[in-house]
Amino acid sequence: FFKDNKKTNFMRTDIKDVDSNYVLEIEMPGVNKDNISLRLNDGYLTVSYKSTFEENENKSKFIHQERYYGSMSRSFYVGNSIKEEDIDASYVDGVLKVSFPKKPEVKNVEKTIMIK
Repeated sequence: FFKDNKKTNFMRTDIKDVDSNYVLEIEMPGVNKDNISLRLNDGYLTVSYKSTFEENENKSKFIHQERYYGSMSRSFYVGNSIKEEDIDASYVDGVLKVSFPKKPEVKNVEKTIMIK
């Protein structure tokens, strides 16, 4: 009788264009900051978290549970010109805010090599 939407409503993200930066605002309510990880690899910024279920002291049985426990991750393409030191992140009131500068994409330039 309850709709199961545990995963679909988590890590909802707004992406903003603010002056010379892009800002991601990611909802992560109830997550401890120490359990959040940000990784940058090949132009992708991956945000992940892990939360664990804490056993109830009186061993109550759940009739319905909407809080999600486990791991989740989400990746965003930020471009291959963004470096780790370009990214600023903060976590306040259940919202992870990640900011990085707008940088032109580094393109592979094709060059012709002369044969001698």
